[in-house]
Amino acid sequence: MTTDMPLRVSADVALTNELIAFRREMHADPEIGLHLPRTQARVLEALKDLELEIVLGTSTTSVVAVLRGGAVPDRVIAGDRPAVLLRGDMDALPITEKSGVDFASVNGAMHACGHDLHTAGLVGAAKLLHSVRAQLPGDVVFMFQPGEEIFAGAQAMLDEGVLRASGGRPIAAYGVHMASDAPAGLFTTRPGPYMAAFGQLDVSVQGRGGHGSRPFQALDPIQVAAEIVGSLQTYITRRFNVFDPVILTVGEFHGGSAANIIPDEATFKAGIRCFSAEVQGRLAVELPNLVESIARAHQLTADAVFDLKLPVTENNAGEAEFWAATAADLFGEERFETLQFPKAGSEDFSKILLEVPGSFGHIGAGSPDVDPSEWAPLHSSRAQFDDRVLGDQATFLATLAVRRLSAANMSAGVSAGGSAGVSATGAA
Repeated sequence: MTTDMPLRVSADVALTNELIAFRREMHADPEIGLHLPRTQARVLEALKDLELEIVLGTSTTSVVAVLRGGAVPDRVIAGDRPAVLLRGDMDALPITEKSGVDFASVNGAMHACGHDLHTAGLVGAAKLLHSVRAQLPGDVVFMFQPGEEIFAGAQAMLDEGVLRASGGRPIAAYGVHMASDAPAGLFTTRPGPYMAAFGQLDVSVQGRGGHGSRPFQALDPIQVAAEIVGSLQTYITRRFNVFDPVILTVGEFHGGSAANIIPDEATFKAGIRCFSAEVQGRLAVELPNLVESIARAHQLTADAVFDLKLPVTENNAGEAEFWAATAADLFGEERFETLQFPKAGSEDFSKILLEVPGSFGHIGAGSPDVDPSEWAPLHSSRAQFDDRVLGDQATFLATLAVRRLSAANMSAGVSAGGSAGVSATGAA
């Protein structure tokens, strides 16, 4: 999937600085969830001078913008025009920021996962591609997505037709994620499973309450729930292949109101991650069965529900190779790394990759103002990002679109337009 297409785009210093300012304004005023009215307004303001077909979400404050390329032959009808989808998520986390940067949020929310950079970089890609739209051999769909942190944004946009925004389904979809604890400008991806599926196991154990001094007259749900927690950990190490692993973390456990009272009920919630569809299916059946069987052995009852929140983020092998080759070609082999193992975090871009072949990866953005040994991870209140990488992010996303559309046209025997360029200056 390579091409000698001469059309090139690259962020210059002026655009990079513009994106940094946009990102910092967004960082100082984060919003959470599916409804981000101030963020949506900022994105629309940033795009207002571009010739784009814009559709706003109805169930969310999403923004879908379509750029029509001018180098598609007239004989190609609208529904058959090749299109590439580029995505940036926009929502923040309910975290009180402690990063110490001078543009830190003070409203109780924080862009601790880099979504402010994702949004700014996508705005930059739109500007770069718009500058060469006459030579662009297809269309580009810019997907500005809310609600990634609550696992709902991508599905909402799918339900509202993001994959039909350009007239036909995209031929490929790409996304990037910033990493606050990796060297600035280091690109990483891998073919196949890239990020974990995420499911939630909700358990309620019903017993019979009583006096703490006479447990034999009660049916203690706390003791049984605690046994279930330990048995779940044992089960996944003995029943699942260590080379197709499962990670189970009990993040909530509730029961009782006093030290001398045996309650009627105990509840807990576990987050569960895995890396294959086969294991996803097994977890949904086997873990509830285990919970209910242990409770029954102690003459108690239990309700256990497994809810798959996100599937595995699965990179198409060919698209991952293309993603990697593009990064290495643009920025040098020393700035690309193929990950040996998938990441255990989860990502709702996985919903898009179930529908469209594509690839997802990370860009390092470790802050130069912090010693690397002290870089805080994503979702930390102390996370800081080197936003000078925004120029490279914009260049990379735009180049993915240009080269993928060119490759599609060349494989169809269509010659795409002439050369064009934007002034190039290294940004990271």
